[in-house]
Amino acid sequence: MAELAVLEDPRTRAVNEKHGDDHGVNLGKLRALAKQLKTQQDLARELWGTGDTAARLLALLICRPKAFERDELDTMLREARAPKVHDWLVNYVVKKSPYSEELRLAWFGDPDPVVASAGWALTAERVVKKPEGLDLAGLLDAIEAEMKDAPDRLQWAMNHCLAQIGIEHAEYRDRATDIGERLEVLKDYPTPRNCTSPFAPTWIAEMVRRRQAGHQNPDALSGRAS
Repeated sequence: MAELAVLEDPRTRAVNEKHGDDHGVNLGKLRALAKQLKTQQDLARELWGTGDTAARLLALLICRPKAFERDELDTMLREARAPKVHDWLVNYVVKKSPYSEELRLAWFGDPDPVVASAGWALTAERVVKKPEGLDLAGLLDAIEAEMKDAPDRLQWAMNHCLAQIGIEHAEYRDRATDIGERLEVLKDYPTPRNCTSPFAPTWIAEMVRRRQAGHQNPDALSGRAS
């Protein structure tokens, strides 16, 4: 905790707080500290228990994802209110857990929109990696009915799932694109140059275009094209 306090920077905190993250530690320096500490599950649990956002981020970098029990992960997710902690917990820990599918189902319809957003994030992962057994048409129905008025983090996760359905599953591409165009969620999201907009129709079209270009010229995706 003393080392984290030394890394605290007021300017970094000011930037992070605009995104809802109450810490001032540069993430590159945080990763460097995690590299020094290496994997320490007991320390990770202690750091998480402090409730400090920077300490929790460090905990997620040095933990053993498969060492957490199902109920422990559920409790951690419900405690993780800072967006970056929530994001890292889902992506770095829960996705690697043997309980990921069980938790996906438990969180998916949770009345807490932040918890539900984790369920949607895990569902988007399955859409890409293991779609067998998913009701893709039903997911599109839910997105069409609920995404427009969903709270920000839930809306973002649902939009991600919408885009992944359109990108990965050609038979649902037109419907996913149509839903995105009608709902206009994230249509005006500020997007840096050379980055793809999170607006689902644009995102879907760009990723499909890249894949088609890669099939026509396999070297293009590997960086070997002249």
